[in-house]
Amino acid sequence: MKSKFTWIFTLLLAFFIQFSYAQERAITGVVTDAQGMPIPGATVRVDGSANQGVQTNFDGVYTIQASTGQKLVFSFIGMGTKTVTVGASSSVSVQMEDDATILDPVVIEGYRTTSRRQSNVAVTTISAETIEGRPNVSFIQSLQGQIPGLNISTGSGSPGSSNTSVILRGLGSLTGNTEPLYVIDGVPSNVSNFRSINGNDIESVSVLKDAGATSVYGNRGANGVIVVKTKRGAFDSDLRVRYSSVTGFTTLQKHRYNIMSGPQLLRLERERGLGDGATAGEGGSPLTDAQIAAAPNTDWEDYFFRTGISQDHNLSFSQGSKNTNSFISLGYFEQEGIVPNTDIKRISVRSNFTGKSTNDRFNYTTNLYAGYSVRNQLEAETRADIAGNVLQNPLQGMLSSLPYLDPNFYQSGQQLFDAVGGATFRNTPYMLMDYLENIYNRYNEVKLLFNGSASYKITNELTFGVTGGIDFTENQRVFARLPESYLAIVAAAEPPIGAGYPDFPGLELQSTTRDFAFNGNTRLNYNKVIGEKHTIDASLMTEYYKAHYNAMQYQTIGLNDRTYEPGAGTGYVPFNPGTPNLFQRSVAGSKLRAGLFSYFGMVDYDYDSKYGIGLSLRRDASYRFEDENQWGTFWSASARWNIDQESFMEGSAITELKLRASYGTSGNQNIGGESPYAAPNPTRSLFATTNGYANQSGIGLSQLGNPTAKWETTEQANIGLDFVYNKRLSGTIDVYRKYTKDLYQTYPISAINGTYGVLANVGNMENKGVELLLNYDVFKGGVDGFNLRLMANGSYNQNRLRNMPGGDQFIGDTQVNSSDEVAFQWFAVEYAGVNPVNGNSLFYTADGGLTENPTTDDRKRTGKSPIPVYQGGFGFEADYKGFYATTQFTFVADVWRFDSDLDNLTDPTSIGLFPQTQDQLRAWTPDNRNTDIPSITATNTASEDFSDRFLRDGSYLRLKRAAIGYNVPAKMLEQTFLNGVRFYVQGENFLTWTKWRGFDPESNGAQTFGGYPTPRVFSLGLDLSF
Repeated sequence: MKSKFTWIFTLLLAFFIQFSYAQERAITGVVTDAQGMPIPGATVRVDGSANQGVQTNFDGVYTIQASTGQKLVFSFIGMGTKTVTVGASSSVSVQMEDDATILDPVVIEGYRTTSRRQSNVAVTTISAETIEGRPNVSFIQSLQGQIPGLNISTGSGSPGSSNTSVILRGLGSLTGNTEPLYVIDGVPSNVSNFRSINGNDIESVSVLKDAGATSVYGNRGANGVIVVKTKRGAFDSDLRVRYSSVTGFTTLQKHRYNIMSGPQLLRLERERGLGDGATAGEGGSPLTDAQIAAAPNTDWEDYFFRTGISQDHNLSFSQGSKNTNSFISLGYFEQEGIVPNTDIKRISVRSNFTGKSTNDRFNYTTNLYAGYSVRNQLEAETRADIAGNVLQNPLQGMLSSLPYLDPNFYQSGQQLFDAVGGATFRNTPYMLMDYLENIYNRYNEVKLLFNGSASYKITNELTFGVTGGIDFTENQRVFARLPESYLAIVAAAEPPIGAGYPDFPGLELQSTTRDFAFNGNTRLNYNKVIGEKHTIDASLMTEYYKAHYNAMQYQTIGLNDRTYEPGAGTGYVPFNPGTPNLFQRSVAGSKLRAGLFSYFGMVDYDYDSKYGIGLSLRRDASYRFEDENQWGTFWSASARWNIDQESFMEGSAITELKLRASYGTSGNQNIGGESPYAAPNPTRSLFATTNGYANQSGIGLSQLGNPTAKWETTEQANIGLDFVYNKRLSGTIDVYRKYTKDLYQTYPISAINGTYGVLANVGNMENKGVELLLNYDVFKGGVDGFNLRLMANGSYNQNRLRNMPGGDQFIGDTQVNSSDEVAFQWFAVEYAGVNPVNGNSLFYTADGGLTENPTTDDRKRTGKSPIPVYQGGFGFEADYKGFYATTQFTFVADVWRFDSDLDNLTDPTSIGLFPQTQDQLRAWTPDNRNTDIPSITATNTASEDFSDRFLRDGSYLRLKRAAIGYNVPAKMLEQTFLNGVRFYVQGENFLTWTKWRGFDPESNGAQTFGGYPTPRVFSLGLDLSF
């Protein structure tokens, strides 16, 4: 009986164990890469099951039903597959490694997506990791130095500034738009509004370069296309939460002008016989050595710059069911500028939703983004006419502030006026201290982006889809010279100083702009695989674009300081016949429209993943041109050969080798500048308000109409090679030639026509160059899991003008555009040094002689231009047991700019008015004849303004970013509520090596005049996933 019982018990136990073994349960875990970062979109399936599979969500987390003993297969494009057997634990996390042999990521080619292997075009993609956690207002700045051929230069470091230049493969126009087209989730957008967009919402950025990729965008694709894809949830995923926080500190990058100290400058003034050094002694006598030694030595940088604090907080939620998924994010960003009273604050929310039908035939998406920002900027940010004004631009004025003045002298605007009266250069720093305190310049911006799409698979091969999106921006500005400000008090003072309304000083300007754009397209796509080797993908599309811009402005002079509040509409002084005419309000407004209609098609053919051909044709109709030129036709052809798929490549160490080529055309209709509203129609808006006979206001001719105006058209040829060698070295090489025809510019005509020129399509421009991108895995899962990757990219671009009419076209006194020469070439008298006899400046004449008094006829072509020839970047990524480090260097070479600040600081005629550089200590004297610095009594320094003495090399090498951090291993978090934890510290603009002596060699301008420097940033970051 006992043995029978034992046998039955054993049988039941075995059955129970077998039942337990086979019982399915929820298995969850995190899939990470070699650096411990989560991998969204990785596939997890039960081995041997055709329908048991899920994808990881944005945080790399998955949940799947599986039984003990079953095998889970983890796979992701570009990484080696991993297989893990389910044990007793319900948590299974894996770390995947790159596998260059199967690298075939998805490539976004604008209107369609394909795989890297089947892509015929030149495109570079940057992932979210490059953008996230960077202390930049705009994500565009995070792309700097990472994409070959893409030159990004920041003209201003002011928080929220739109003064950023983005040029792809060389300058594409002389007077028109040179920026790429930006597309965010299918909606064209303006780069100046990226300050209102949260970069942490971005999943990837794809830069489309050649005609094979950009021609399908027709009239908007001549300067390249940057496609931004935002993050989404994953189907069949649980709710996951992610929080990230970055706190940063911004500081000034110092200039290297070596400005004289207070005592040094006073001695120089005494020697020159000008300024306080020569006249501030007793009875107007020169200062004594003891008085000079006791004089203040003020570093005005301490008063006009500060250490700013920035913070960036982001909270996101993602989840998905079988047929829907969503991604929602909330963000708050705040950054103080390095100049007092400059800053930006931004809040943002995003909601991306994706759905599909049970049979997968119907798919739809919605993307909604709302951002609101408030920023305070210097007036000079939006007024180029005061950039060099020392009294209205603190950045220019700081370099013009005498170091021996006492900052404690300034107390208030009224006190300053009572003490010094009207404005003088000597009192520059005091006026600027008041300016920073009492000039109000605030912008409130609302940004809305909405995009929706739907598609229905009519048959297995035929799909119909629609996409529609809006881009809305509203900007409200309030600018005021507060009643207590020095400038307002001076302007209102009694004559002869002011206009005579001292009881009500002050000025306020309010303006509102609204920009609304709609973009919609319909598409019919046919995709057919024939005989397993032939694939045809064809699409027909129509697209409609309409934009509206409204602007309103109101200005009042005369404010009541007892009731005035900026932007509140209070404190205005009523206008009546008894008050000054200045108190009369001024109102202005404008309405502008832009529009396009297009139809186009694309066809791609692939044979056995070895050979591919792509064709596109597009017709665009623009609102801008007259009937005969209203339509433009643009086309492209591209081809590829996947050499690695050939039988003779079997067993080769070269695991990927693809040759591709493309040729096509694209257009540029924004002939008046970046904005689609600039120069709305060359046959309209021909008249403007002007001063006529006896200085009376009237309507006068502003430009001649030109009904023959048409598109600027760019033809581009490209040959490229993509390769992977030995699973470690991967790269891309591209050679291109861009030829822009029918440049839109001013053609000189006789003044008898009422104007000196007419805008017309004349002249051509050529850009040709080479681009290189390399990645090398030095150590890949080596000893103890140490990984090291090196990255490098670079480009060379040669710019030349062709067939320019009318000979040389001069730009100011020192630049020229000429046929077969680089655009915006510096055209200047060659500086020859110092005359050892008398200390005057020497210059070369046109025929090679020497002179102290050159004329404009002695100017020569220098072959130098503010357009860079070389640019790129390099760095490394390393990780070891959760710790990681990364660096990114950027460089720009063969770029030349005029250093106007250095010119001012070495001008001996300004001694006694402005500071001087210590270079003047080496100036010519009878005892120091062998020098390159003219005498402080030189009589011909004005000639230097159109010479190349201050034309300087703006090349630089910069440690753009360096970061170290720690990813807590997933296994350490298995018993916590956290799925991922990351700590890091990073620095931006750490070190710069350059010959440029100013604050920052990175500039998009030809000259420097008090520009807002790009700051150095140190930040701490935390990233949590739940």
